[in-house]
Amino acid sequence: MIVRAEEERDHAAVRALNEAAFETPAEARLVDAVREQATPIVSLVADAVGVRAVPARSSLTGHILLSPVELPGQAELRLMGLAPMGVSPDRQREGIGSLLVRAGLDACRRLGTDAVVVLGHPDFYSRFGFAPASRFGIRSVYNAPDEAFMLVELGPGRLHGAAGTVRFHSAFADL
Repeated sequence: MIVRAEEERDHAAVRALNEAAFETPAEARLVDAVREQATPIVSLVADAVGVRAVPARSSLTGHILLSPVELPGQAELRLMGLAPMGVSPDRQREGIGSLLVRAGLDACRRLGTDAVVVLGHPDFYSRFGFAPASRFGIRSVYNAPDEAFMLVELGPGRLHGAAGTVRFHSAFADL
């Protein structure tokens, strides 16, 4: 299994994977919209290379997307939002999501990102250093439980003095 940057040839397979991984096609549409409208983005795939794939079936087993978010009044901060992250239903609980999160955070560090936010399962994301964003005085525009809206600083003290409500890219409005 390797994690690599998504390529244009992967778009249809990523769409199919996200449609299978989520209850509705909303996340698949979101990926398409963010890919077209936002920059910079980190879009990575887990590819089961070396595994004999069923003919005409993709070897992609997971996908993660990170895109810019903003904290009004904090223009100097470089923040990214992690959403969505999906793993093929027949490959869940194999560590693929963990591989994708680690690789996504590493890619964000290379881009000079200060922090990453996520709205997700606390038990899963806390393993990667995510903690409730409220501890930093940062909130979500979505009505989410405090423990589910989390962030991770990608360097010590990067969020010192920051506070406010995170705004996601306009493509998220259709979710």
